[in-house]
Amino acid sequence: MIKIEDITKTFGAKTAVDNLSLEIPDGKIFGFLGANGAGKSTTIKMITGIEKYDKGRISVNGIDISKNPLLAKSQLAYVSDEPTFYEHMTGIQYLNFIADIFELSVSERKTNIDKYASLFDLINPLNEPVSRYSHGMKQKLSLIAAFMHSPKAIVLDEPMVGLDAKTSRVLKDTLRDYAKKGNTVFYSTHVMDMAERFCDNIAILNKGKLIFTGTFEELRAQKVKSDSTLEDLFLELTEGK
Repeated sequence: MIKIEDITKTFGAKTAVDNLSLEIPDGKIFGFLGANGAGKSTTIKMITGIEKYDKGRISVNGIDISKNPLLAKSQLAYVSDEPTFYEHMTGIQYLNFIADIFELSVSERKTNIDKYASLFDLINPLNEPVSRYSHGMKQKLSLIAAFMHSPKAIVLDEPMVGLDAKTSRVLKDTLRDYAKKGNTVFYSTHVMDMAERFCDNIAILNKGKLIFTGTFEELRAQKVKSDSTLEDLFLELTEGK
């Protein structure tokens, strides 16, 4: 579980995240929604330890990320919308570098690299420099690296960007199986149709503030129109439409 308690983050006079409290449970796919500038990326960067927060507390499986950052980060994997690599490395060199960080044994890393490289159809390109990869191939490499050390929680920021339809389906199935095993999936997206169909729970952030958390059915039950889509409800909440 990822637990966010009364988190605030400011950049000068701007409050990017305002007193946010949120629990991302185990065993569920949790959708994190908001318009550009709502504070989603800042929240993700604080969860993953990239950004420090001004006040509050964030814990991963009960481990405070500010007090014990290395142990907390060992529980996590992060897939960004713009994956970055040491591009002079080959794909396999990069994955072995990640395996070294998480202290995976030779047999464990080989088993997991083979498994996920096959799953995401990236076996042959692993011997090529990452600099030759398309955006979609880099996203696949990022996903393999994320799943490779069997984290208890995975944080994804627009992970479908650049993926073809087949790989998107594989990722959705993999995340569903991953959540069913009692792990945590924190899934940030702008695609409302995807969130409506795929996520068990959702949270909506608007101008740094949490304005809804629960299931899509619970959100729709609050409104007069019982056939409203998540996109309709999102726009109504965030733009007053």
